[in-house]
Amino acid sequence: MIMAGATTAKATRPKKTPKDEVPFDRELADLPPQLRWREWMLRVEAVIFASAEPVARETLARVVGKDVSLDLLIDDLKNDLLGRPYELVTVAGGWQHRTRAIFGPVILASQAPVRSPAASLSKTEAAVLTAIAYLQPVTRGELTSLFGKEISRDTIASLRGAGFLGTGPRSPTAGAPYTYVTTKTFLSAFNLNTLRDLPDIERLEDAGLLSRQAPEMDLLEEQEFGSEHREEEQDEEVNP
Repeated sequence: MIMAGATTAKATRPKKTPKDEVPFDRELADLPPQLRWREWMLRVEAVIFASAEPVARETLARVVGKDVSLDLLIDDLKNDLLGRPYELVTVAGGWQHRTRAIFGPVILASQAPVRSPAASLSKTEAAVLTAIAYLQPVTRGELTSLFGKEISRDTIASLRGAGFLGTGPRSPTAGAPYTYVTTKTFLSAFNLNTLRDLPDIERLEDAGLLSRQAPEMDLLEEQEFGSEHREEEQDEEVNP
């Protein structure tokens, strides 16, 4: 037997609103144009400031008017930040707040801990990561041949744990081993928008510093991947 009270309660229970249907005033039609634009700028800056990673265009589009030019908003925000020690940069396909490069020596002198995971890479990890960035997709076996010594699973696992590496397609070689590729976290950490922003690979190949057939390689002396922030490491054999 169904009680009337229970039936009524069930019938009047409010429906849950899907996350993407939560009411939000994007258009701000009640505000004068100048205040409306300023509010959109503040919204965009707030989202970028709060985000732990570069913010994509489609994310920012959710908090401003439908026909608003995000590029113009970003340009105005960049102008607002002139004279500040940080700026808005385009990185990893989105936007992010970054400290201006001119203040790098100040931050180093302060010895304050930095947020970039690139600062904690060892020399070996940084060299392996650099090789993968240029040669991806690449297998661990190919990296071993490139360096002339075994590249351990621990080194790969450490780079994956930092978010720099992802799994690529299986190699067509014997055994079909997995390949490794870089991620958006890698682009963000090294201030790159896309992999096309890497230094000219042909120049490195001509100098004999980057080749799948090269027996040895030490790119750290040639690349500007924040080496001043990395820990030095003894040049010792890496256990397989």
